[in-house]
Amino acid sequence: MDGGDRSDDPGCRGLRFPWDAPPAEGEATEVAEGVLWARLPLPMALDHVNVFFLRDGDGWAMVDTGFDTKRTRAILEGLMAGPLDGLPIVRVLVTHHHPDHVGLAGWLMERGAELLTTRTAWLMARMLTLDEQARPTPETLEFCRRYGMDAAVLAARAEERPFNFADIVAPLPVGFTRIKAGDRIDLGGRTWDVHTGDGHAAEHAVLYEVGGDLVLGGDQLLPGISPNLGLYPTEPGGDPVGDWMASCARLAPLAREDHLVLPGHKTPYTGLPARMRSLRENHVHALDRLHAHLAEAPRTGGECFAPLFKRPVNEKTYGLAFFEAAAHLNRLWLTGRASREDRGDGVWLWRAT
Repeated sequence: MDGGDRSDDPGCRGLRFPWDAPPAEGEATEVAEGVLWARLPLPMALDHVNVFFLRDGDGWAMVDTGFDTKRTRAILEGLMAGPLDGLPIVRVLVTHHHPDHVGLAGWLMERGAELLTTRTAWLMARMLTLDEQARPTPETLEFCRRYGMDAAVLAARAEERPFNFADIVAPLPVGFTRIKAGDRIDLGGRTWDVHTGDGHAAEHAVLYEVGGDLVLGGDQLLPGISPNLGLYPTEPGGDPVGDWMASCARLAPLAREDHLVLPGHKTPYTGLPARMRSLRENHVHALDRLHAHLAEAPRTGGECFAPLFKRPVNEKTYGLAFFEAAAHLNRLWLTGRASREDRGDGVWLWRAT
């Protein structure tokens, strides 16, 4: 899932967008020879996910899949009957394990498609679809309390069924085709070098066309919005912001002005070198603002939204904002720019150092 709307995200400055409008629901736009772009709906503020189809022998290779819902299945079946000329989807490349990108992969595998993804993406998606919970775990509630989640929000969440992958991700059959950094693969009649990023999702695949100008960017290379970098109870000592910055440094030298990036959301674009700089600098500036915020007074994690986000955080965006604030606080702490101490009730207070 993606956060966006960080306070100083430079958005689309320096980027170029070859298309005036995205394809309508159920339609597809050709973005390169043998490459079609379509959108599938999401029931949230970011109301779509991009999917791409690459002509692959006697069928199509699909990049990412959308949620598994009756509506998205129907839209995809319509796309297969129409723009895909009735030909089957024979391979599915999943860039990362988030449900808007892997949701229909299992359904497509049941219809004969081969799944290509990284090992971490496969393991995460497979594990999360099997880990169905009626209530949040005690570890989850304790994590949220330690980072200062609003007491009323925490109490309500404790009694609610949490989000479960199984709700919108089709069961994944055992077995997949692994891709990893350093691989060179053939997909859709083109050859690709596989690279990976981290921070938004572990071992997120990013593919660069060999001898061409296409980049399959997923959520690692979004235009105009920043992907959510959340710290979660599954890895409470993690450093997603640091992982993100390291990924940006690793991927930046690969960027060319003439690259056409096919991203997981928003619109395909060129001008990738400038976007790589902004994707990193956005979080550098966010950390600086958060540090200044903590220098004014000690704060809990739930009191650290203002320096990080443009718009007020509401009920729908509270969760993403909370876990992203936790990630930025952890980054300051791990790099020695902040300290934390127990407030006396098990909640951490953070101070600038």
